[in-house]
Amino acid sequence: MIEIEIPGVGVRRFQHLVLDVNGTLAKDGVLTEGVVDLLSTLREKVEIHIVTADTHGTRATIEKQLGLPLVCIPANDQAQAKLDYISRLNSEMVVAVGNGANDALMLEHAALGILVIGPEGAALSALNGATVVVTQINTALELLLYPKRLSATLRR
Repeated sequence: MIEIEIPGVGVRRFQHLVLDVNGTLAKDGVLTEGVVDLLSTLREKVEIHIVTADTHGTRATIEKQLGLPLVCIPANDQAQAKLDYISRLNSEMVVAVGNGANDALMLEHAALGILVIGPEGAALSALNGATVVVTQINTALELLLYPKRLSATLRR
């Protein structure tokens, strides 16, 4: 579990990290450099859940690279499928990371929603639902590894 004290807000505890694949962890189905090592370190602190519709057909490759199973969601109504998934985990204990319109509900309803504006861009609806916005996935993951950074961003 990750516990972060945020001045003016209080203590926040996160048990689950839910990540989108394409546009977030990967570009064109290929993982961003550094992601494997960061997730390997984070898995000691939180349960990692990676959701995908397997758009590029690279699910098996990514599972092997990460040493983690990916959760396949249906190609239709992905936004609702992702929201349902974090709800089953208890969204108040979830950090969600994504970039697309299909991530907007997940980002909005998670305890902490991190939007990644990467090479594929980001949907305005996802931006509106996010708590924090970063320009690289590695930056998002490092916020959880170095919680004082997150605390500084969210303090009031």
